[in-house]
Amino acid sequence: MAAPSGVASCEDFAEFQELLRVMRTIDDRIVHELNTTIPTASFVGKIDAGQTCKELYQSLMDAHTSRERIIKNCIAQTSSLVKTLREEREKAQDNVALLKQLRKEQTKV
Repeated sequence: MAAPSGVASCEDFAEFQELLRVMRTIDDRIVHELNTTIPTASFVGKIDAGQTCKELYQSLMDAHTSRERIIKNCIAQTSSLVKTLREEREKAQDNVALLKQLRKEQTKV
């Protein structure tokens, strides 16, 4: 069960949350994954349990690494935008729309 490897869009927070939900599927179904990975007594000689467990572990680690990378990337992008908006806010303190956008982005972070 591979995680999506596409580039995450951080602009639409709902879309970002949905991407993370999809990427968590392997974690959410870990009991099922373990039950299908570890052979029953009748299949012990036909399946290499050690290898299948290593493959499951690698899938989990890949999924975690992908999620971590996407989350850190979005934090960096949004933090950069917050910094820019703060600088603009310093120049135009009367701009209410700018203040609202700044607060929205700060909430995302």
